[in-house]
Amino acid sequence: MGRIVAIDYGTKKVGLAVTDDQQLFAFGLATVHSTEVIKYLKDYNSKYAIDGFVIGEPKQLSNSATHSTQAVKNFVIHLGREFPGIQTECIDERYTSKIAQRSMIESGLSKKKRSDKKLIDEISATLILQDYLIQKENGFR
Repeated sequence: MGRIVAIDYGTKKVGLAVTDDQQLFAFGLATVHSTEVIKYLKDYNSKYAIDGFVIGEPKQLSNSATHSTQAVKNFVIHLGREFPGIQTECIDERYTSKIAQRSMIESGLSKKKRSDKKLIDEISATLILQDYLIQKENGFR
């Protein structure tokens, strides 16, 4: 069994998280520039088999698209072309950045570390992946 990689896509920075080989736990992986994410994923896939991608899908409270939705959809298409044999799923990412910030506060990180957008993106990707794994375990995926 390979790993699942979660992606919190942004036009500048992309947060990444990954499962263990048994696809039980989610771990923060990295935050990379959006122009480097495909290369990073190809390098990662050459070392560790990727079974699937989970992409955070931005939505408004009303469940409608946000200003970022089209960029994420375009990225999903590009990802599918670059990794044709790897399944890609989208999952609602509402509130992940706020939950990431709250978890950073609760874990006692300094204000300086909490303002690190790269860390927030990586934690957001981890939350997206945790949500996905819970849904999968409960038969919703």
